[in-house]
Amino acid sequence: MKNTLRPTSIAFAICAAISSLSISANANDTLTKQLKDVEKSVVAWRRDIHQHPELGNRETRTADIAATHLEKLGMQVERNIGYTGVVGILKGDLPGPTVMLRADMDALPVTEKVDLPFASTQTTNYRGVDVGVMHACGHDTHVAMLMGAAEVLAGMKAELHGTVMFVFQPAEEGAPKGEEGGAELMLKEGIFDKHKPDVAFGLHITSGLNTGKIGYRSGPFMASADSFEIAIHGTQTHGSTPWNGVDPISAAAQVVTGVNHIISRQIDITKEPAIVSFGKISGGVRNNIIPEKVEMVGTIRNFDMDNRQQIFDKIKHTATHIAAASGATAEVEINEGYPVTINNPALTEQMLPSLNKVAGEDNVLLLPKITGAEDFSFYALEIPSVFVFLGGTPQGQDASKAPSNHSPYFFADEKALPLGTATLTQLTLDYMASHSANMQ
Repeated sequence: MKNTLRPTSIAFAICAAISSLSISANANDTLTKQLKDVEKSVVAWRRDIHQHPELGNRETRTADIAATHLEKLGMQVERNIGYTGVVGILKGDLPGPTVMLRADMDALPVTEKVDLPFASTQTTNYRGVDVGVMHACGHDTHVAMLMGAAEVLAGMKAELHGTVMFVFQPAEEGAPKGEEGGAELMLKEGIFDKHKPDVAFGLHITSGLNTGKIGYRSGPFMASADSFEIAIHGTQTHGSTPWNGVDPISAAAQVVTGVNHIISRQIDITKEPAIVSFGKISGGVRNNIIPEKVEMVGTIRNFDMDNRQQIFDKIKHTATHIAAASGATAEVEINEGYPVTINNPALTEQMLPSLNKVAGEDNVLLLPKITGAEDFSFYALEIPSVFVFLGGTPQGQDASKAPSNHSPYFFADEKALPLGTATLTQLTLDYMASHSANMQ
């Protein structure tokens, strides 16, 4: 959605949020002071983590920074979950629900091209290629903001109606080849068995919105992300005598056409949109040799879990039958990735006033569906959850033209960090206050 709404200063938004919290005057004073006091630390943490990025399942330094910080705040902390994941438990002095807050920690194999005094100079060998390592998706800011919220909420322990579960998660961008990782692995290793939250909140900084803006959507918000591999097996022959073999290239071309018709002709896209895209086709080595095999890979994006399974089934059916009609055979492998990220409608409606209070109503934007994916979706399948986007392009700049997340030129405005810290705090305190009021 194009941003045409008037800006509101971060300081004003935070003060407005603080004044409206359902807590005592003394707690208001404490919150005001702690949010202000933690700002410089959040920026310093972010710069340090940005300068020392780590890839998925290898975030040992970042995880240690987060875990040590939580331990210093007096929390019960568990390390090395799902390789490097950290869980911290803050138990308030008053009874109430358990709220989970999550930040992802991993960087990307991208060489940074932003001129910053704390720019990354880290390099690595990624899948046989020497490349830089960069927080090109802003996860460094997520860790810093959650550390800030942890410090603020720990300072309000006496006023907390419930428990806060801080999750610092590895490998949101995907685990190294041959490894599991991310939210799915942390759940598999039992983080919800030990501490089952009532709700979960998460946020992601984006260059697509200006600083001071928050973007949200109820229901399906971000797409599922799955991949497929299709191998067409024919019979190799000379290009001058195709009748002596089986041409997998011709069969593959027909498979591409057939698979592209699945979305346009076989899926009810009035229910939710979906996308199937081929990203690579390879086969053969010479102009006059019909090869034995052609390989194709692609991606599937979708916003409905039932449609998702239908698409899987139809890709297999279409590829195998078209190949058979040409005398070839097809092997189809569907690699399930991240499910649809779904914001619980009732919880979204409940927490929208909190977003309005912390950012100002004019700065909270209803976003369209996003075909990118997020592994926060795994948590949202287990418990009611809300995931929002935090603007990170400086005010006065055209966010629609800013380098996108994952770009080597991606830039996250540090002026967005106080709003992110305040948002996580606001959501937690308001949900606890509402739950406690309902219990009375």
